[in-house]
Amino acid sequence: MEIASAFTLDIRPDNVAIVTIDVPGEKMNTLKAEFGVQVRAMLKQIRENKDIRGLVFISAKADNFIAGADINMIARAKNAQEAEELARQGQQVMAEIHALSIPVIAAIHGACLGGGLELALACHRRICTDDAKTVLGLPEVQLGLLPGSGGTQRLPRLVGVSTALEMILTGKQLRARQALKVGLVDEVVSPSILLESAVELALKGRQAKRHLPVRERILAGPLGRTLLFSMVGKKTEQKTRGNYPATKRILDVIETGLAQGSSSGYAAEAKAFGELAMTPQSQALRSIFFASTDVKKDPGSEAEPAPLRSLGVLGGGLMGGGIAFVSASKGKLPVRIKDINPKGINHALQYSWQILDQKVKRRHIKASERDKALALISGTTDYSGFAHRDVVIEAVFEDLALKQKMVADVEEHCAQHTIFASNTSSLPIGDIAANSARPELVIGLHFFSPVEKMPLVEVIPHARTSPQTVATVVKLAKMQGKTPVVVADKAGFYVNRILAPYINEAMRLLTEGEKIEHIDEALVKFGFPVGPIQLLDEVGIDTGTKIIPVLEAAYGDRFSPPANFVSAILNDDRKGRKNGRGFYLYAAKGRKSKKQIDPSVYGLIPITGQGKLTAHQCAERCVMMMLNEAARCFSEQIIKSARDGDIGGVFGIGFPPFLGGPFRYMDTIGAGEVVAILQRLATQYGPRFTPCDELLQMAERGQTFWPSRETALVS
Repeated sequence: MEIASAFTLDIRPDNVAIVTIDVPGEKMNTLKAEFGVQVRAMLKQIRENKDIRGLVFISAKADNFIAGADINMIARAKNAQEAEELARQGQQVMAEIHALSIPVIAAIHGACLGGGLELALACHRRICTDDAKTVLGLPEVQLGLLPGSGGTQRLPRLVGVSTALEMILTGKQLRARQALKVGLVDEVVSPSILLESAVELALKGRQAKRHLPVRERILAGPLGRTLLFSMVGKKTEQKTRGNYPATKRILDVIETGLAQGSSSGYAAEAKAFGELAMTPQSQALRSIFFASTDVKKDPGSEAEPAPLRSLGVLGGGLMGGGIAFVSASKGKLPVRIKDINPKGINHALQYSWQILDQKVKRRHIKASERDKALALISGTTDYSGFAHRDVVIEAVFEDLALKQKMVADVEEHCAQHTIFASNTSSLPIGDIAANSARPELVIGLHFFSPVEKMPLVEVIPHARTSPQTVATVVKLAKMQGKTPVVVADKAGFYVNRILAPYINEAMRLLTEGEKIEHIDEALVKFGFPVGPIQLLDEVGIDTGTKIIPVLEAAYGDRFSPPANFVSAILNDDRKGRKNGRGFYLYAAKGRKSKKQIDPSVYGLIPITGQGKLTAHQCAERCVMMMLNEAARCFSEQIIKSARDGDIGGVFGIGFPPFLGGPFRYMDTIGAGEVVAILQRLATQYGPRFTPCDELLQMAERGQTFWPSRETALVS
């Protein structure tokens, strides 16, 4: 079957060739292996036409140039050699583009990422729009890979080795002005004149080679290079803890190219790409990519969502302010905040102002864009302006009677169609809706703190929530820039339910004499962004422990923290970062002092042991408690699938992405091994580690949570 071409060639009267990129039937342009033949055939036509004076690559898509390569290509590669061959084919196409004798210009609007930027780097010059959608980057490291079509060799020579290392090792994306400053693009123009400006650039002829700044030239030399790679290598190892093999290969490949020449660099790049594609870390990271893409397409319900024109938010605290911010800045929705105190409204408005103004100072957005977003947010101490809100999100105290009153108030003051969404982290939505006149319009919408940074939200319908309400709230979450996962209405929902036993176990380790830094370091080494004790400080000890009684009441002793532990900490007025003291001490705002362990906290902990466990043993206990609870959630259908459970774990808790999420990780270990570890821990430390029935049955049958690795990778 012939594949429709994604590239159209037109010759203008001024003899500039325009190649328009438009992958048929897709919103985003992505590069596929089969496009290589199409591009090379087109390049042959261009070489044979001696009248052509220049060539411009431009996209027909509204908001992207090329968003990267199609990752399914890698999933289909059966071994490192096949994946290496994919890289070699990409390198060959880019080399042919670069070898053209006429000026070749990349005219970039929107996302220019991965293989898209590698194509742009193969061009002789680049011009991009000043639109906020325009970003340039090589994010392959986030999939456990490196750029495989020449990016590791061309980028350092264009922008300098230190800038290139920062971009490739972190996946950092540059906006138009940043790209101009480092020399990644030659011009920045308005979208309306992009094509004409690119044509003009092509007619000017080839540009003289750009001179790198003196600093970059020194760093590219033998001595500077040795120092730079040594420093960056140590810093990267410290950050990744050896859990991301792609970072070391990136350093090796770039250094090879600089020390031994481009030819050796390209060969090393293709070989490293092929080998990295087969690593379990890359397979896990790609599974997370596919799963998150799937979730973003999931409407949550078969019903049609209701229109979304405006929102209300009850409560101007940290959560309310954050919800208002993402609704206005990302969702472009008018938001009305109600608080009993004008100070609460001012706090919420100031919250949005500070974030947006910081973006202006960093030149991420224009002042006019900041003002436009702020104009969407208003406040009131009564229900004025709430009459026609489509959704009202409450973010008030975790008090059932108060939340039930909010439901009654919204039903009295708002329209018949208004959805009431509760941001509760622990109270059952069915209880909140118990006295509702319109229970079908009551739902949970659980955000995580800080709202503007955390990507996940849990959507929690209760037994009487209508399918349309679910679909509408899922749509709202996506408009707010969030990844929504629909979970069942049971105590703790999903994320907090699997997080609580993990943190409880860290508390038990403390009572057994393990040091705070030893426990936190053990879990960071395992792959979490922060340790469980620091996480509790960041969330707020008072907030983080509020859910424990709810979980104890619902599920029993396995959710019980060590006796008198929490009360002793809270009674000493330790709330964590929010009041400057928890398990750690925090410097006052404005001072650049790091957090420090507070030794006096040990006097509040009822210590019963000597603390002689290794980092592995500490991590094993905490993680196995989380995995066992995740398996229970799967069995009880708290989550709809392993996909949702993995996304919830990675996006909501920071479960190590290179392990693919709790369920992917259990599949990797094998249910039988998970059961064996839990049984050993139960013998050593007590019945809370007893493996759940789901795991026992899966171990007996040799089952996995995901249907199969192949199915998951190409779903």
